[in-house]
Amino acid sequence: MNDSLMAEQRGSASSETLGVIGLGLLGAALAERALAAGMIVIGFDIDTSQRTHLAQAGGQPLASGQDVARACRCILLALPHDGVTREVLDDIASSLVSGTVILDATTGDPESAVAFARNLTERGVTYLDTTVSGSSAQARLGEALFMVGGPKDVYEASRDLFDVLAGQTIHTGPCGTGARMKLVTNLVLGLNRAALAEGLAFASALGLDPAQALEVLKASAAYSRLMDTKGEKMLRGDFEPQARLSQHLKDVRLMLAAAARSGQRLPLSEAHRELLELAEQLGLGQLDNSAILRAIEAQRGEGQIKAATSGKAGGLK
Repeated sequence: MNDSLMAEQRGSASSETLGVIGLGLLGAALAERALAAGMIVIGFDIDTSQRTHLAQAGGQPLASGQDVARACRCILLALPHDGVTREVLDDIASSLVSGTVILDATTGDPESAVAFARNLTERGVTYLDTTVSGSSAQARLGEALFMVGGPKDVYEASRDLFDVLAGQTIHTGPCGTGARMKLVTNLVLGLNRAALAEGLAFASALGLDPAQALEVLKASAAYSRLMDTKGEKMLRGDFEPQARLSQHLKDVRLMLAAAARSGQRLPLSEAHRELLELAEQLGLGQLDNSAILRAIEAQRGEGQIKAATSGKAGGLK
């Protein structure tokens, strides 16, 4: 297919109708953003309760992803991982028409995003890896950041929709760069969250008031915006999921795999993976990612035993 024909077939995501496949935490939040802006939202999720929720919010649930693909020219994917994205794209392939734009908000392997884009381009369909920095709660408020990889002309033509769904949108380059940038942002974000949890657990172990410790951290050079969203959840033990812990463990594994391909070690992320795996073993995987605090707290007794065995308990040398 020549470049001029491809340009003619490329559409934009600035449609008054948005299809959403995957109505979990993030997909539902973005669907609600579009509905609040007066857009028509049609959607599908294998979970019937999520389809019911969309209907209650004012959207139009359909019976399959194929139905969504047939009904609109702009489709947002918000799926658990790129393996599910692959299955969905295979399922809807025969229903996609030339000029359709697919926005993939799934956090997955960047190499998969490149392959999806290449395969869809052959059908005249444009794929933008539209990764999201921010929790579902932030997305619902329009505070999320979109990092978009893909053709610049389609990105520009889709700005109206991005302005509805996100607080800020950055074009990161060709397909795959949005997915790569998401891993970079999630690496730093996840380590910030783990550091906050460890700091609060440390404060408690020292006999300090964790609430006061959080107040001091916010007022100090240690501050990060994550303290505003996760600090109170940790203090209250409120782990109602805004983003699930197991999802972040999946992301960390993706980071380490991508780093290995690039010849870069990520020692802090390797330790973070072990901590998240412990959290899963403790049954915390489906809770909010701030529940990493409980995995750190679970090691307090173990730390005392190790200190006593090494002859250093109570500060002895």
